[in-house]
Amino acid sequence: MDSSTTLRRLRAPPDNIPLPETLPQFAHVNRYWDAQHKCFAARLLPGEYYVSTTHEIIATVLGSCVSACIRDVRIGVGGMNHFMLPLDSSQGTSAWGAAVSAATRYGNVAMERLINDILKLGGRRENLELKLVGGGRVLAAMSTDIGARNIDFVRQYVREEGFNVVAEDLGDIYPRKVVYFPDSGKIRVKRFSAANDQALADRERNYLHELDSAPIAGEVELF
Repeated sequence: MDSSTTLRRLRAPPDNIPLPETLPQFAHVNRYWDAQHKCFAARLLPGEYYVSTTHEIIATVLGSCVSACIRDVRIGVGGMNHFMLPLDSSQGTSAWGAAVSAATRYGNVAMERLINDILKLGGRRENLELKLVGGGRVLAAMSTDIGARNIDFVRQYVREEGFNVVAEDLGDIYPRKVVYFPDSGKIRVKRFSAANDQALADRERNYLHELDSAPIAGEVELF
């Protein structure tokens, strides 16, 4: 039996447990059975976000990226984003010198989309609870500390918007695995050794290169 077959079997849910329905805009997000937590999970890649209305978890791995975990504490609807760049400037010009359109790779767009989707499902701004994770300095060779810029952005954003931040694990030099339970608000964060996760650093360098060389088309209306 090859390793891919083994992996698929480990992630297969028990009989008679169907994959919960998801909102149409999240059909592309990878979802799998998490045997440890005995529920389905959505795995986020950089530039993605996800909102859940059922009992499932949202997971991602962060280097210099930041994730905001947001939920309405009264109705138990919430989600997570995963953004790499802090801010989309006006006219679609990024701080990185590439002409790009608004997309969820940017913190301001990622925050607005996540919050707006929760509000569309019945959430209220005054009931939102936020937890912030990530922003590690994992790309030490770069002159710009991307993680620090993401942290500065998200802290300023939540302060200006007046949101209730109940927990954060930001900065330092560590990559992190994040598992979030939107219905309960529970969050689990595992820090990895900064020295042995070269694959994550390589992925982030490649992602930055991709953002500069292949801008995303289309505009996003923020409201």
